[in-house]
Amino acid sequence: MRYLPLTPDDRAAMLAAIGAKSIDDLFVDVPQAARRDGLVDLPRVAGELEVERALGALAGQNVAAGSAPFFCGAGAYRHHVPATVDHIIQRSEFLTSYTPYQPEIAQGTLQYLYEFQTQVANLTGMQVANASLYDGSTAMAEGVLMATRVTRRNKAVISGGVHPHYVRATETVVHAVGVETQALAPAVDAEDAVIAAIGPDTACVVVQTPNVFGTATDVTRIAEAAQAAGALLIVVVTEAVSMGLLKSPGEMGADIVAAEGQSIGNALNFGGPYVGLFATRDKLVRQTPGRYCGETVDAEGRRGFVLTLSTREQHIRRDKATSNICTNSGLCTLAFSIHMSLLGETGLRRMALLNHEAAVKTRDALAAVPGVQILTPRFFNEFAVRLPKDATQVVDALAAQGVLAGVPYGRLNPGAGFDDVLLVAATETTTDAHIQALKTALTEAL
Repeated sequence: MRYLPLTPDDRAAMLAAIGAKSIDDLFVDVPQAARRDGLVDLPRVAGELEVERALGALAGQNVAAGSAPFFCGAGAYRHHVPATVDHIIQRSEFLTSYTPYQPEIAQGTLQYLYEFQTQVANLTGMQVANASLYDGSTAMAEGVLMATRVTRRNKAVISGGVHPHYVRATETVVHAVGVETQALAPAVDAEDAVIAAIGPDTACVVVQTPNVFGTATDVTRIAEAAQAAGALLIVVVTEAVSMGLLKSPGEMGADIVAAEGQSIGNALNFGGPYVGLFATRDKLVRQTPGRYCGETVDAEGRRGFVLTLSTREQHIRRDKATSNICTNSGLCTLAFSIHMSLLGETGLRRMALLNHEAAVKTRDALAAVPGVQILTPRFFNEFAVRLPKDATQVVDALAAQGVLAGVPYGRLNPGAGFDDVLLVAATETTTDAHIQALKTALTEAL
């Protein structure tokens, strides 16, 4: 009763009030394949000490990213985070702050969000950026919803190079409001297929660069084709560091940029929390999700910060909101902003160059392994290889030798026919010894 305070009669009364016959009726929108039939295979009862021991044993089976040669990417990247970042974000005034419901008394929070917006706008080459979203995948979903509001059309064309998890997250969000999504077949280089799929009913075209296979693409042609058809171009970026070296999405004609900011200031953290970057053109600002912080002056002429635009459902009438996104990733945003401030433009460009150089060395080493085919024609810090064996089996074999070789594409997109494709990422943390260990282990495994 401590954790389940409602009686059977209480539950029956609640179900009757909403017209549901059973608790199962509350989950009809969850696909059957995602539901569990029966109880989880765990003891019904266990003491705290026993639970700690069991979970500790499970955690001990993990190989930490920093303890072995590490080549995993596919949307989450290992970068060096300076100790200064963790030191500052753990100050109590930052660590305990939350959404400023009384913004005028939260000047520190508003100022760093304002600086964050400026950094993201500069990084993406866009005119405005909001005060962050949950992560890159929800930023993509919000971008699609925004595009349907702007164009008054109802269809999104999604490139075959977009991360499959981003595609599924977007489909989950937008289907509830009747938005049609056309996800193209997976492709290492998807530019021509995307252009061919654009039609008069297209609200937006979603592309990713570098894409999930690592291919870096100048999407200017896609932008021109989309905009000529009256659609918006959404550019997804899962590796924020790439924007320190490659042409920015804004320079290539993006209308909306939806990116993952984990790479800057935020460690891998077993998958989160992360931080979604969202930027757009000034003329579209009133349709963007979330909120914007702005700079102003007070009655005495002193510099101050305010919530300039806040169209989320907690601040205005729900039916007038652009989104029901309820918060921002505040602490992750701060970590991003601190790291960006420490790097500066020159530091970010140098860090990006180190990433590319490490990836080139890794590519050259793997290209010399018999049976390995390099698939990605041009890349930043990640590329795809085709192996003569199932990629998951190869990854498991190398993990047993203490080398984390990458992410099998088949794990991201089961049944797509790419089970022999391995995604390999290298960053500034990758050493020559790591690359040699990967080459040696892969040669033995094949």
